[in-house]
Amino acid sequence: MQNDQGKSQYLGLKRILLAAFVFMTVGTVLELYLLDHYEGAQQLIPILCIGSSILILCILFFRRTNMTLKLFKLVLVLTALSGVYGAFLHLRANYEFEQEMKPTAGGWDLFVESLSGALPALAPFSMIVLALIGYSYVILIKQER
Repeated sequence: MQNDQGKSQYLGLKRILLAAFVFMTVGTVLELYLLDHYEGAQQLIPILCIGSSILILCILFFRRTNMTLKLFKLVLVLTALSGVYGAFLHLRANYEFEQEMKPTAGGWDLFVESLSGALPALAPFSMIVLALIGYSYVILIKQER
């Protein structure tokens, strides 16, 4: 009886992680599209990472091999790195803007102002959360084997 309950909880958790991953990818791509976040090559990075992860997730759903698992994990690592890179780009652009607006401002004050600038400096970190959700799903798949 307890084994059936554990399996049921396992499947429930797996479905929740899969749903969270799909909703987050769709929501993020939709938001990026609505913000016209596709005008330059650097702005396409999160969209390409999300598209790749969805494609490989679909392949993984129908054909679970070690190769597809490794490929999915690689794309998740690239997705997380794109979040760090995106945060850096947003922060740098805000910093440069604030520096032009307040040329006499000091380092720390300029940094704090950059965090709340025109570009959402911490929003790209959602790519890291997306990668962590995807990796959690991979862990559950591996436990299934």
